[in-house]
Amino acid sequence: MIAIVDYGVGNLFSLSCSLKAVGADVVVTGDREIIEKADKLILPGVGAFRDAADKLFNSGLADVVLAEVKKGKPLMGICLGMQMLFEKSYEYGEYDGLGLLKGNVVGMDGRIPEELSIPHIGWNALKLKKNSPLFKYINEGDCVYFVHSYFACDCDDSVTATAEYGAEITACVEKNNVFGCQFHPEKSGDVGLKILKAFCELGE
Repeated sequence: MIAIVDYGVGNLFSLSCSLKAVGADVVVTGDREIIEKADKLILPGVGAFRDAADKLFNSGLADVVLAEVKKGKPLMGICLGMQMLFEKSYEYGEYDGLGLLKGNVVGMDGRIPEELSIPHIGWNALKLKKNSPLFKYINEGDCVYFVHSYFACDCDDSVTATAEYGAEITACVEKNNVFGCQFHPEKSGDVGLKILKAFCELGE
C-alpha cells in the first residue's frame, strides 16, 4: 500500500488517480497508524513553503514521516513536497525543511534570464545525471510538466536529473530511500505514469 500524506496541501485527487492507473493500492490519509502500515509514502505539495511546512510540522505528520524514512521506508516528495525534503527554503524568508537531503530551496528571480517567465510553467526535457530506479521506464529527453518559482540548489550529491530553463534546474533527487520530483508526474502524461510505476515497484 502507498500512502499519500494528507496534511492539507497538495493535488491529492489527480495524484491518487494516477497511482491507481498504474495499479497501485493507494490511500490518501493523515492518519498516523495508516501511514505507519504503508509500504511507501508520497509527500505532495502545492503553494507556499512556509504554509505547507507549518501544516506538516504542526499536524505532527512531519515526525511520522521522518520516523518511517529512518526505518527505511521509501518516500517520494512531489513539487513543493520535494522542496520540503531539503534543509531550508528561502521563499519569502528562511524556513526549515525536513532536512532529509542536503541543500536549499531558492527563487528563480536573478538566477534565470530576465526574459523568461516566473513561475516556470510548462513541459521540459529531463537530462538524466545518474542512474535511478525511478528512470526504469523512461529515457533521456523525455518531457515532464513543471509549475514552480523556486528550486533546489547546493544539492549535487542527490541530483539525479535536471531540466533546462535558462539555467540548469534540479528536476529529480534521490538519496537512499528518499526520492523527489520537482515536476508533477501526475500531470506529465505517460512519462509521469512510468515514473510513478517505477516508484511503486521499488523493492519488488
